[in-house]
Amino acid sequence: MGKKNKNFVEKVTAMEDDFAQWYTDVVKQAELVDYGAVRGTMIIKPYGYAIWENIRDEFDRQFKETGHTNVYFPMFIPESMLQKEKDHIEGFAPEVAWVTHGGDEELEERLVVRPTSEVLFGDYYSKNIHSYRDLPMLYNQWANVVRWEKTTRPFLRSLEFLWQEGHTCHATQEEAEAETSQMLNVYADVCENYLAIPVLKGKKTEKEKFAGAEYTLTIESLMHDGRALQSGTSHYLGTGFAEAFDIKYLDKEGKQQLVHQTSWGVSTRIMGALIMVHGDNRGLVVPPRVAPTQAMIVPIAQHKEGVLDKAYDLRDRLKEIVRVDIDASDKMPGWKFNEYEMKGIPVRIEMGPKDIEKEQVVLVRRDTGEKEFVSLQELEGRLPALLEEIQQNLYNKALAHRTEMTTTVTTMSELKQSLEDKGGFMKAMWCGELACEEQIREETTATSRCIPFEQEKVSDKCVCCGKEAKEMVYWAKAY
Repeated sequence: MGKKNKNFVEKVTAMEDDFAQWYTDVVKQAELVDYGAVRGTMIIKPYGYAIWENIRDEFDRQFKETGHTNVYFPMFIPESMLQKEKDHIEGFAPEVAWVTHGGDEELEERLVVRPTSEVLFGDYYSKNIHSYRDLPMLYNQWANVVRWEKTTRPFLRSLEFLWQEGHTCHATQEEAEAETSQMLNVYADVCENYLAIPVLKGKKTEKEKFAGAEYTLTIESLMHDGRALQSGTSHYLGTGFAEAFDIKYLDKEGKQQLVHQTSWGVSTRIMGALIMVHGDNRGLVVPPRVAPTQAMIVPIAQHKEGVLDKAYDLRDRLKEIVRVDIDASDKMPGWKFNEYEMKGIPVRIEMGPKDIEKEQVVLVRRDTGEKEFVSLQELEGRLPALLEEIQQNLYNKALAHRTEMTTTVTTMSELKQSLEDKGGFMKAMWCGELACEEQIREETTATSRCIPFEQEKVSDKCVCCGKEAKEMVYWAKAY
């Protein structure tokens, strides 16, 4: 084993040996987060936040492109307001953090630290929607939320996390349902075309839907270890919150009508997906379209005359077309190679005295490790093309993994065996009964991930009870 490999082994546990520890090692060594002072909280460090900003900015661009406006609501919710929607409060009660004192004084009414904001928006809409002319009202909020999780892991499940939550009001059910579908498609687009993560689109079962929703749509992705991750959800809320908060409008005929609502959200959890879909035993791998630095210039023998000057000239040339940086520190080149491989920077550009003589650079891909010698005259054309090749390769690799890790099963014994031997997604028919869904979870710890929009009939019978099946469902063990 070479010295370089030893360095990586010392820093990162092999994912084949302990995937959970590998994940923790990568998060720490790639300098994405540090642990907060309170159990289950995280400090998102500059590099981790820079990746999140790029993801956030693309989501935000598409939200605005589809007609949404950003707002910000308070993080405290009065207990009486939260109680207005019964199903909603029951769904969130176990995760709620309460504020009982302000300074030395006990509050007359407890406050909830925002776990989600449906009730806040409901209260606002009841006071600000009066006529059909006020609709649709299309709001999005970038915020933090608090959910008191028992078991935590950076990005995947923490007491506090960052997210966006869209909340919209519409005159009709048809308009609200169209919005619900549209926003799920926005999520899928960003995941697939920017994060290079293939997703399954579908509907959650009644058991798994969002508390207080009529139904929930979801995108599900598959991690390297064969577990699924819910990567974004969009909910049609119907008129339940409108009834609870009396959100009505005067229609064109002068009649009072209830609005139809949606809510939808993605969070920093998607950072966990990026790590677990693309990362390897050398560390993080960041898709070029969301990478804060797409290419890192590493001067070789930089103490020699002219090397640093040429490297800086190269950076200035390239910064017009890619996000490029240079490491001119006095650390050894080998240390720099390891550092930027750990951080997952898509391309490393090496330039030393011999390269300067030949008027070339060496391009090293993070995804495959392949080296390529490119003349300086061709670099402006080649580098953007290479970044696109890496982006597409990461998606193709993740899709091939998901395909390989997707199994069709028709009986409980097959389901159990496949989950034990292989993991991944199980395609199986379901009768639609809650009892069967709960039995599958109890016996296998797998949950229904989604009822896919693209249905297949893989059998006539329910995988659990053997009765007539209604629909095909993807099942998996999940984060």
